[in-house]
Amino acid sequence: MKKWFVSILLALLMLSVPMAAFLPVVSAAGNPASAGAAVAASAKGYALIDVTSGRILASRQGDTKMRIASLTKVMTAIVAIENGRLSDKVKVSRNAYAKEGSSIYLKLGEEMSLENLLYGLMLRSGNDAAVAIAEHVGASLDGFVHMMNQKAEEIGMVNTHFDNPHGLDTDTHYSTANDMARLTAYSMKNPVFRQISGTKLKKAPNPNEEWDYVWRNKNKMLYLYEGADGGKTGYTKLAGRCLISSATRGTQQLAAVTLNAPDDWSDHRRMFDYGFARFPLRELVHSGDPIPGTAFTAGRSFSYPLADQETGLLSKKIELEPQGTDNYTLGYRGRVMLYLDREPIGAVPFAEPGVNIHFSLDQARNYAMTTAADTGSSNNFTNSLLNVLRTVFTGNTGR
Repeated sequence: MKKWFVSILLALLMLSVPMAAFLPVVSAAGNPASAGAAVAASAKGYALIDVTSGRILASRQGDTKMRIASLTKVMTAIVAIENGRLSDKVKVSRNAYAKEGSSIYLKLGEEMSLENLLYGLMLRSGNDAAVAIAEHVGASLDGFVHMMNQKAEEIGMVNTHFDNPHGLDTDTHYSTANDMARLTAYSMKNPVFRQISGTKLKKAPNPNEEWDYVWRNKNKMLYLYEGADGGKTGYTKLAGRCLISSATRGTQQLAAVTLNAPDDWSDHRRMFDYGFARFPLRELVHSGDPIPGTAFTAGRSFSYPLADQETGLLSKKIELEPQGTDNYTLGYRGRVMLYLDREPIGAVPFAEPGVNIHFSLDQARNYAMTTAADTGSSNNFTNSLLNVLRTVFTGNTGR
């Protein structure tokens, strides 16, 4: 039974996985067509990423380990959103109360919903909120930090290590501009994170006073740049000014990261202007389009950011699925591999006209847990299935 289930699950996953999520991504900085391209910036390290594709469009010292201050809280937020219940009441412990650094001034023993704590975390960078969230979701600070580092490994943040949920400096708490760009692109695909991150003003009940908490987002890019829709600020004396911001123009969303940037607001404006102008998001395959040389049609659309001079470097390769395989039985007929200058950037599955082969990550995860429960499988088996999902969708075994 288990062997059959794993076979079917893997087949379903392969039908419509957004292949760009685990195929190598071409960096604009390393592509011959973009050689020498750079953005004038004050930042010691920066990265600009296209959220849809995960392509890093520009970077400086992108893989250099640096202090990231409160940009840490992006990871804190996404781990809490994915593992906690927003309606939960969180009690402020002595560890969280009066935590040094930026604060939303929670009282000892005060209770607040996890959702409102997340607003306080992201909009006002509350270190007290960070500790309260971590202790609640992770059962302890150490437990939550372990979850943060697990998530970093899952996303592919290979030069990152977290020691805490708030970002106060330690010698072994660090990341890179490229890693934080990857984290931001991942997080911005979560609707709850996106909503919280892009909120300019939030009110929350205050049990200690007659008036509500009122939190205005510290991220000035929401006011300074047209289309800005998310991000996080950060600062310590050792890290300098750090900033993440995102912006959307049409169907394209970009995210910018600057580390140790004296003029970060201007840096981000220039980075967004550069990215939107030079690397527009282009639809390379449209769902339902006929696949040349076959009787099949594309199972989904695929878009990728490309500079004008890169369009001539695109190529495609059709890979047919052999008859008799599980994939073939379930409707999968093959995939179109897409390349930029001979480097793979994604793949699109195809099928008989009218056959729907879409299967999302969330659907796959729910399917794994539900089917494992229905078949009476053990928790170890369920965890193994989820590890399969993680491996397929991220290319990372999580070991």
